[in-house]
Amino acid sequence: MRSVIHPAFVYAKRGIFYFGRRIPKDVQRFYGSPKVVLSLRTKSVRKAERQARRIAAKLEEQWDLLRLVHLEDRVGNNRVEVLAGQSPLLVDTTPPLTKAAVTYLAGKGSHRPKTFRQAVDRAVRNMVEVGGDLSISSYTRSQVNSLRDKLQSSGLATASIRRQLSTLSALVNYVSKELGLDPNPAFSGVIINEVDVDADIQKRPSVPLDVINAVQQRCYQMDDEARWAIALVSDTGLRLSEALGLVKDDVILDDPVPHMVVRSHPWRRLKTSASARKVPLVGAALWAAQRASALSPSPFLFPRYCSPEGCKGNSASGTLNKWLKPMMPEGCVIHSFRHSFRDRLRAVQCPKDITDRLGGWSVSGVGESYGEGYPIEVLNQWMKRLATF
Repeated sequence: MRSVIHPAFVYAKRGIFYFGRRIPKDVQRFYGSPKVVLSLRTKSVRKAERQARRIAAKLEEQWDLLRLVHLEDRVGNNRVEVLAGQSPLLVDTTPPLTKAAVTYLAGKGSHRPKTFRQAVDRAVRNMVEVGGDLSISSYTRSQVNSLRDKLQSSGLATASIRRQLSTLSALVNYVSKELGLDPNPAFSGVIINEVDVDADIQKRPSVPLDVINAVQQRCYQMDDEARWAIALVSDTGLRLSEALGLVKDDVILDDPVPHMVVRSHPWRRLKTSASARKVPLVGAALWAAQRASALSPSPFLFPRYCSPEGCKGNSASGTLNKWLKPMMPEGCVIHSFRHSFRDRLRAVQCPKDITDRLGGWSVSGVGESYGEGYPIEVLNQWMKRLATF
């Protein structure tokens, strides 16, 4: 009969798997036994292997810590006191929030835009200012609520507060799972005063049609890269980052229906899966795509604002809004063209599901995910109506 080879540090006893590992001699004095033995409480070899890897990794961390400190030294906010006979797994070696953030960014931020790292750094900095740089398992709901209250008192919008708390929750959950720990529930389900939610919601106004036409005329006159970007957004409803992240291969001008393909790139991810789409080019958007494709010296449609290193959406937004401001109604910015795009499609009675497809808004219903979607010719019919309205 062929013998069964068990994973490292794992052995079976009466059908149940156990973890067993000898403690290194230089740290044995901190333990009541020369060996760590734990029941893994499973009969599954795969599950036992996963648990054994986590326990082994945690023991390695503890041993490294014990080699660096004396019995009564403090490490951060945790006192290391290992008594004879005490389980070594009771020693708290969970990382402080700032070090957990490094782990989180290494695992989740490598292919994300710079703004992802900035959001994590901002949320961590605010939490540390309120509660200190504690181990991720040590924060209490009271401390997280104090962060919420501080952000509210600073006048930050409720949506921004929710994003910071969600960032912290995702960070803590990710690192806890990586270390085989139970996630700290203090960051989940934080209640924000509903009155404040209603108070700080500000609806972004649409750009009136006569203003859109005036802006487009100025774009035709100036005929440069910044104005191409504005013109493209004005007649497609693209998010600014979607437009700036385009390359020439995304623009199909030799098709019977000129259009562009909005898709994810390493330098610019899309906001949602529904954001991937094809948009027919009409009006000022067609002119802008033709000019940018012909005159851009780079594979990028807007090399001033985008490169393989990333998309400069925030700085571009500030520059373009500064130019637009004298021509736009109060409260309108470049993103307002996206609101206008939906209103213009409503005005020509475009069906909601086609509107959602053209704008990259999420569609509802399981059936919407079936098939290839609307033919580009059908989408073009509605875009032509929009352009002539």
